[in-house]
Amino acid sequence: MLSLKVGGVPEHFNYPWYITLKNKEYTKQDINLRWQDFPGGTGAMCKALREGEIDIAIVLTEGIIKDIINGNPSKIIQTFVKSPLIWGIHVGANSKFKNIDDLENATVAISRFGSGSHLMAIVNAYNNGWDLSKLKFKVVKNLQGGIDALTNGEADYFMWEHFTTKPLVDEGTFRRLGDCPTPWPCFVVAIRDEVLKNHPEKIKQVLDIINNCTTDFKQIDDIDKTLSIRYEQQLEDIQKWLSITEWNDGNPITEDLLTDIQNKMVGFNVIEEKINSEKLIKIL
Repeated sequence: MLSLKVGGVPEHFNYPWYITLKNKEYTKQDINLRWQDFPGGTGAMCKALREGEIDIAIVLTEGIIKDIINGNPSKIIQTFVKSPLIWGIHVGANSKFKNIDDLENATVAISRFGSGSHLMAIVNAYNNGWDLSKLKFKVVKNLQGGIDALTNGEADYFMWEHFTTKPLVDEGTFRRLGDCPTPWPCFVVAIRDEVLKNHPEKIKQVLDIINNCTTDFKQIDDIDKTLSIRYEQQLEDIQKWLSITEWNDGNPITEDLLTDIQNKMVGFNVIEEKINSEKLIKIL
């Protein structure tokens, strides 16, 4: 039996992995698939891929593109969630900042450099016409670190997925000043080159199983109630999230899409220059 480790954020986007693991669908294909939560997000997963701690990552598009360009020996196989990710722009409950314009010279909390919270802070600054060279960052590792940094005044604002942080807004830990959606599909499946080379058929089986689950995910009986309870979110928030979220339909990612994304990332100063998109992807 082939053992594979897959990593992802402990958020509602990845509940299909829980379902397929619970149903032992990988075991039936002689695959011992183990899931690992990464509260630290994309930067932590890129590091784990590089070091061989995981084989597969459900990772933010912009983060893994930047990391592969910087030498991560992995490839993007397909999109996982093809709709944009909505990044909430948050300040502490008692913050003096009232609107996004106030944040131009403020310190932004990020999980780590190269993470989604880092790269999207750059995108947000670009969108608002700020001087990117003057951005100030405070590394906080994860969502809890962001909570602590904003509460203690170590940073001024923090960007994280809108619906994951909605309970923190509801309870008054954060105030949300606005949103910044990704201008590209948000999550992709990335796999280490060594695993792709040695086990392409098994990887294809894993993808077939998860894509089959996400295709019918929204039709699962009471899935909104299940997600609301599991992730401690209001039912109406989960229903709104489900209405705007689209998973991959099983199609491989294309070079044209990745070239378009890289062009945008260069424009946003998220990467300095693009590479040939065929070096980013592997078609099984």
